[in-house]
Amino acid sequence: MASTPRRKRFTRKQRLESAKEWIPANHGKNLVRRYRKWYGVDFVCAIKELEMLGYEIDPEYKNQILRQEEAKQKAAEKRKAQETRKKAEDEYFNPDQDENFYYIAGYTSGGAPFGVTWEEYERDIKEQEDGEDENGEDNSNLDPDLPF
Repeated sequence: MASTPRRKRFTRKQRLESAKEWIPANHGKNLVRRYRKWYGVDFVCAIKELEMLGYEIDPEYKNQILRQEEAKQKAAEKRKAQETRKKAEDEYFNPDQDENFYYIAGYTSGGAPFGVTWEEYERDIKEQEDGEDENGEDNSNLDPDLPF
């Protein structure tokens, strides 16, 4: 047996049929809010279904609700994008690097890391760039005494 009330599991057709009897018996201040809560739908759906049943919804109230729902959706998309970005950054984490070492080759018996430091890496990159000619070809290992 489901723990969710049956009315909250209704299809639109079932809700519209049920609402014809429910609305006149439940007078109150805010019909849209009561409909939304009773049937377990969002504001946009409640407004749409009440209009389908022939009830007039204040255009200003309707626009306010639509703006709020749009803002909620944008906030959710932004939050999801941030979570995705954070997840990608976490996946990129390289345990063989830290703020001192570009590549950690290993650890001493005392636990100190050793390997290629960022300074050594940057120096090697600069040397590689200096060894390339204007065509991007590496000439660093050519003998300068050769005539060609």
